[in-house]
Amino acid sequence: MIKNKLIKNAKKIDSFLLSYLKKQGKSLLSEPMKYGVIGGGKKIRSTIILDAGKIFNLNQKKLINICASVECIHSYSLIHDDLPCMDNDLFRRGKPSTHVKFGEASAVLAGNSLLTLAFEIIADKKFSINPKFKNELVKSLAFCSGHTGIAGGQELDLKFEKKKKSLRQIIEMQKKKTGKLFNFCFFSIGVLANRSKKEKMFLKNLGEEVGFLFQLADDFLDIKGQKKIVGKPIKKDDKKGKSTLITLMGYEKANKYANNLKKKILLKLKKHGKKAKDLSDTIEFILKRNF
Repeated sequence: MIKNKLIKNAKKIDSFLLSYLKKQGKSLLSEPMKYGVIGGGKKIRSTIILDAGKIFNLNQKKLINICASVECIHSYSLIHDDLPCMDNDLFRRGKPSTHVKFGEASAVLAGNSLLTLAFEIIADKKFSINPKFKNELVKSLAFCSGHTGIAGGQELDLKFEKKKKSLRQIIEMQKKKTGKLFNFCFFSIGVLANRSKKEKMFLKNLGEEVGFLFQLADDFLDIKGQKKIVGKPIKKDDKKGKSTLITLMGYEKANKYANNLKKKILLKLKKHGKKAKDLSDTIEFILKRNF
């Protein structure tokens, strides 16, 4: 069952991160960092990495550092997104947002620290992979996290509020804000599997499509989800005047668009046969999920 798989994978990544942070020694930011990244959340990006790794017969233990790095980046972005100067959300993953619990300054610094921790985890000498692969991973993760990725997407998201934007503009914004980190999830597998440049480009593009699908599912949850199950406020996109596919084309058309995108993604995975079953199941779950 997909939910059991997600829980199992999340525990694995949480355990790695707790152990890693413990070895570093305590700082005043340790608690807000742990609060922001460990416990709660589906860690679906980690499951995507582990599932994609099965396609190329990669050792799952070799992927834990990648998973942990991605979760640090994702959590940093959520901590900052929730701040009063951005989306001003008081709840995240079923508990008060990091800035509510620890204060704004500590939340900013904890987010910054998780961002840098992600690169430290990949660069760690105990993560024994080809140095060329490490360089490729670090460069890609930086590209997907900064102004050309998550941060740039969040800036567009804020600037697009209460404005009418085209389909192309909304897709560009959501592919940066959410798609780029999924891009890295798939690309990292291509790097570790030592695939060709063409294959890695295919994986990057596939990742962005999966990320876009995830964002669409998130937008549907904002309308039809339940706060208790989703773990954060709902019906906030409309109140804030967010630019989404739903606001542009309506719920039914956006839902049809999302289902067509899901079919397109699954069709691309067909060439990998049974090895892609777990990944295909996770992609099916992304659109059906209720939390």
